Amino acid sequence: MTKNIVKEKSYGFALRMVKVYKYLTQEQREFVLSKQVLRSGTSVGALVKEAKYAQSQADFISKMSIALKEAN
Repeated sequence: MTKNIVKEKSYGFALRMVKVYKYLTQEQREFVLSKQVLRSGTSVGALVKEAKYAQSQADFISKMSIALKEAN
């Protein structure tokens, strides 16, 4: 089984975003921005995982493009 570098990197990114969320809520007392950071940061991994089960190559490309937009 080959390594999926995109999946690994998106998972690592999600973990870092959870840490940023914790920092913003506990240390900075920022709640609105922190929730958006958490949602957008963790959605990248979810979108990448969803793309794995795409119905066609076009569907895969579409899902990965959405993940890229969310990451940006």
